[in-house]
Amino acid sequence: MKSLLIKYKSVIRFIVTFLAVYGVLTIGYNVYLNASDGSKFYPDYLTHLVAEHTNALLNSVDYQTDIVAHPSEPSIKIIINGKYVARVIEGCNGISIIIMFLSFIVAFAGKFKTTFFYGLAGSIIIYAFNLIRIVILSIGLYHYPWRREILHTVIFPMLIYGTVFLLWMVWVNRFSKKVKSNA
Repeated sequence: MKSLLIKYKSVIRFIVTFLAVYGVLTIGYNVYLNASDGSKFYPDYLTHLVAEHTNALLNSVDYQTDIVAHPSEPSIKIIINGKYVARVIEGCNGISIIIMFLSFIVAFAGKFKTTFFYGLAGSIIIYAFNLIRIVILSIGLYHYPWRREILHTVIFPMLIYGTVFLLWMVWVNRFSKKVKSNA
């Protein structure tokens, strides 16, 4: 047993570090969500911010868009040309994906400065890509509402997780000191 632990020490360290960082960030995010009272920013600040940015982007590409707090659930409705097309919920803000991304980056850490800036840049890329995803999804739902299921559950999740995977591959192959030390 001891020889297996020694042999797979780096794998075990990666898994433990990933789970620890993921757990701490997820608990912190849940504390934030439970502390959000929704009085100023509904349903919470980050989800509200994503809805505001989505609204601005949709209006900038000539779609007359409004966002309205949903009356019976913690979400914000996206309305294009008077037609309700989608809602932004807490799960749409991309924070859980960013938490997963950061957990992997820290578990495969490089130098502190490189890890910090790559984590920051990757988080911004994921946030921006998520906004673009919501904008394109909203436009798609406006024009092709009968394609809702495939757009929302297959194509767009594949794209956002594909982006995270590519960021991970760049990190592991270019910046992580664990790969360089094993080479």
